[in-house]
Amino acid sequence: MLTVQNYALGEWVTGTGPRTDLIDAVTGEKIGDASSHGLDFKAMLNYARTVGGPKLRDLTFHERSLRLKRIAQALMARKEEFYPLSFMTGATRTDSWVDIEGGIGTFFAYASRGRREFTNERFHVEGPTEPLSKGGTFVGRHILVPLEGAGVHINAFNFPVWGMLEKLAPALVAGVPCIVKPSTTGSHLTEAVFRAIIETGELPAGALQLICGDARDLLDHVEEQDVVAFTGSANTGHKLRQGKAIVANSTRFNMEADSLNCTILGPDATPGTEEFDLFVKEVVREMTTKAGQKCTAIRRTIVPSGLEEEVIKAISKRLATTTIGSPTAEGVRMGPLASASQVRSVGESAARIRAAAERVYGNDDFAVVGADREKGAFYSPELLYCADPLNRLEPHDIEAFGPVNTIMPYKTLDEAVQLARMGRGSLVGSLVTHDPKVAQKVVLGVAPYHGRVLVLDRTSAKESTGHGSPLPNLVHGGPGRAGGGEEMGGARGVTHYLQRVALQGSPSMLTAITREWTKGAEEVKDTVHPFRKTFDQLQVGDTIITKSREITLADVEKFAALSGDTFYAHMNDEHARSNGVFEGRVAHGYFIVSAAAGLFVDPDLGPVLANYGLEKLRFTKPVYPGDTIHVRLTVKQKTAKDVPEGTIPQGVVEWDVEVFNQENEAVAVYSILTLVARGDAKAA
Repeated sequence: MLTVQNYALGEWVTGTGPRTDLIDAVTGEKIGDASSHGLDFKAMLNYARTVGGPKLRDLTFHERSLRLKRIAQALMARKEEFYPLSFMTGATRTDSWVDIEGGIGTFFAYASRGRREFTNERFHVEGPTEPLSKGGTFVGRHILVPLEGAGVHINAFNFPVWGMLEKLAPALVAGVPCIVKPSTTGSHLTEAVFRAIIETGELPAGALQLICGDARDLLDHVEEQDVVAFTGSANTGHKLRQGKAIVANSTRFNMEADSLNCTILGPDATPGTEEFDLFVKEVVREMTTKAGQKCTAIRRTIVPSGLEEEVIKAISKRLATTTIGSPTAEGVRMGPLASASQVRSVGESAARIRAAAERVYGNDDFAVVGADREKGAFYSPELLYCADPLNRLEPHDIEAFGPVNTIMPYKTLDEAVQLARMGRGSLVGSLVTHDPKVAQKVVLGVAPYHGRVLVLDRTSAKESTGHGSPLPNLVHGGPGRAGGGEEMGGARGVTHYLQRVALQGSPSMLTAITREWTKGAEEVKDTVHPFRKTFDQLQVGDTIITKSREITLADVEKFAALSGDTFYAHMNDEHARSNGVFEGRVAHGYFIVSAAAGLFVDPDLGPVLANYGLEKLRFTKPVYPGDTIHVRLTVKQKTAKDVPEGTIPQGVVEWDVEVFNQENEAVAVYSILTLVARGDAKAA
């Protein structure tokens, strides 16, 4: 028997007082209990803010991301421990893989993105410098800093692992401590994975806490620096969002609510096409994966008028091959719902939808493999058909959070779009078509009402993750009924836990604050070429002004011969003049970049290891034969790089490059990135 514990104030705590039974969804037997009674939620929030927060903020984005990676590696090594616990929730092996390994994969994704898209600092500089004055002595920048509160994560029962990890990943990269409140149903699995995270020792005290049981007055104690992230029913979310403390403190509240997601069959995807078969397969998969208990599952299936019977027949045939039963029984493709209460709730909702629709597949007398249907929380897939979906609101308003789906016909694409929009905001919609014109019309029509739109056809199907699979690099959320929030979405998910601040001041002052050189700031010049300095010796603002070089007609012709770029503007004076842009033959822009490198590069062996890339290149004025160029090269930013053991310690240096002509006018501006060896040895 499992006694699910809480993790509060750095200790594992068994709740006192009333306890909630945890029931095996397959057998209907009690497997344990949980309680949060006895926990001081106000103290837990304070502990997160005063103990966990400062420790996390002492780390840089990269340091936090590396810890996330090591946690993900540790969880992946222990993943088989979690599967038996997941089976008790009714999830099959495939369902559990999405929940467990999908959640761990989100940690890996954010560990990588945190190091790739954020600076190795405790703050992040966002966007370009904004000039605020004519003389250039007053400029602006935006920086992002971690909020100094706690992330309160309230998760739904359907994904005990992924639901926790997809919220934790961006918050921990941002440097915000978190309190996790899973649904009590399935909390035994959440607790096991949470315990494994704590056992890695990667996170400082106060970074994470866990509440298994009733949340009671938790949200009464949130403050202005806190963030609440909620996943669950729209009704519950709206009530929480209106909490007194949340409203009074303008606490950030991100809501991801269950929605009436739809899929649309394009008029070109007729029976016999690859798209029709893909459509049927996708609908059935969304009805049966996690027994339809996904916030992204298809609830409304919109098909061309006249194809209803073919669609119903094809979906029903495929549903009939779906074996229902215990997740551990061979051949089972769909397990039970999460609980007996869910069976009742889904049945009641389906009955309400049937007031406007007829049941075309499913019954109450179905076979179950490896379990007792009466004791477990089993429910047969149910396919409904609504003949008049434009005038009956039930399929658009009522959600049966299980394997229940309603077929509805459309006569025109405009009507299909109208039906999709009648869900009043969805997490995801999908369109199955091979016709780009259909795709553009439908996507632009439904986009304002959806957080994500999948366009599926024979090409994308080869690697598509499907209608119901949120991915860490894309936003997960949606407008209206779906809650109006966004989770994940790559760097966007991290910035939800950061405060954006607009800085104003002189270029030198902003350079000192951000440690990123701003044009107009003081330049540091000495007799040592910057390519002779190690990463640690280089200072932001280190600058050289090169000698000059004349660009000749012979240079242009040699570069054309060497590169093969014989574009007329470089080779024919008359043609170059005729285009109205140039005064005559013009030097290749890429030759100017190459010639600039020849001016600023120190050729001898030294700390600079390799060119790492070139960014933001703009050619601002043409260079003609006879013009003379010179370069200003300045250290813009330094980022220490994590490298495998045995590799030369190194960092990435971003250099601001500006190429000038003889009139001191900029002709090219860009940044280059170099790998530079670390160390404090004297420059050669």
